[in-house]
Amino acid sequence: MNNQNLPTPAADRLIIRGIHLELTDALRASIEEKSARLFRHQEHLVRIRIDLEHDKTASIDLRFVAKGRIELGGPDLIASVATDDAYKSVDLLIDKLDGQLRRRASEYKGRRHKDADVAKASDLPEAS
Repeated sequence: MNNQNLPTPAADRLIIRGIHLELTDALRASIEEKSARLFRHQEHLVRIRIDLEHDKTASIDLRFVAKGRIELGGPDLIASVATDDAYKSVDLLIDKLDGQLRRRASEYKGRRHKDADVAKASDLPEAS
């Protein structure tokens, strides 16, 4: 059996969907490549869903809406971006989701350190 054709664990957890448009191989490869950055941040991501929608009713210009949802322990992270270019929409969406992951990680880290400081303070002997 050839192991080269087996998908990577990150590819199993990435769902890419085109709404009102056909995803080309180049666009799908671009989304997979850019979303790998999100998986490098945190291995405990359950799933990432990226929807790229072609919205013809938004304006005279053709609009592309990229929607992303990161499922992980705790509340899901959700973002959406609309531009006139599909690749640009995906780039901005990945940047937005990346920022949300960074913000979430720093908040959890700050909370852990705050709890450790409170525990240390309670362990100190009282001055008489």
